Amino acid sequence: MRLLTHNMLSSNIKGVSNGFPLRIEVEKVIEKHVDFNADFLRNMFPKIEWKAFVDAAKTIGYAELPEEADSSMLNSDEFLNKFHHALLELHLEEGGLVCPETGRRFPVSKGIPNMLLHEDEV
Repeated sequence: MRLLTHNMLSSNIKGVSNGFPLRIEVEKVIEKHVDFNADFLRNMFPKIEWKAFVDAAKTIGYAELPEEADSSMLNSDEFLNKFHHALLELHLEEGGLVCPETGRRFPVSKGIPNMLLHEDEV
């Protein structure tokens, strides 16, 4: 699961008002090469919740991102390369995602998060 995916997921358990960001539990992280596309990164940047993204990157072992970022940084090749690497090339292969409000753990297996809810959570 890419950090791009993580940044878009939230817990939809019945009664949960703050299901974002999901806390990451890491068992295995892998890197997969993805072709660099600066236009894609520039278009995705405004859609990313930056603090959650940086915290997630740190959790999986990548601490190269700045704590704060703004659109002026999109002109920096160094910033774009770090953003690209964290957003698209780092994958949570095994682990879990935990709801910040309920503590419910959603497993991640072979890079796929299982966000299915139990009957009593719908």
